[in-house]
Amino acid sequence: MSENMTFSKEDLERKVTLSAGDKAPEFWAKNADEVSINLSDFRGRTVILYFYPKDMTPGCTTEACEFSELYDDFRALNAVVIGVSPDSSEKHVQFGKKYGLKHILLSDEDHEISKAYGVWQVKKNYGKEYLGIVRTTFLIDKNGNIIKVFKSVKAAGHAAKVLENLS
Repeated sequence: MSENMTFSKEDLERKVTLSAGDKAPEFWAKNADEVSINLSDFRGRTVILYFYPKDMTPGCTTEACEFSELYDDFRALNAVVIGVSPDSSEKHVQFGKKYGLKHILLSDEDHEISKAYGVWQVKKNYGKEYLGIVRTTFLIDKNGNIIKVFKSVKAAGHAAKVLENLS
């Protein structure tokens, strides 16, 4: 993207403002199998909703693989893990197969879920500004309320920290 890119006022002001005790925004999105999933499908279970920038990149691969490695531990606690990125469902299928991922991956190509959760933000890299996902995780209780928000997540070791917060 160009260094001279202009952003809307909404884009410039978007931040993660959700916090513990807030109702998690409802969403609908397609999983890797093109099946429509919504947050309310998981009422009665804890939801780990993690946002990541892009399939097949080093940090995102580390994070996804670590969540997958702990998948059985999360299931034992009646929790479901959902990863969300702007990648297509087809890309999620490739990503999941390549790394043997066990958890749900949702496609947010229109960025509506990311915007609702405040994670689609202006980012800077090597002096250039662009819109992208700020790596963030939301713990959502069985009634759809946010328990905890992990902001500006470091990929390595993050899944274990989330698990500690559930145990």
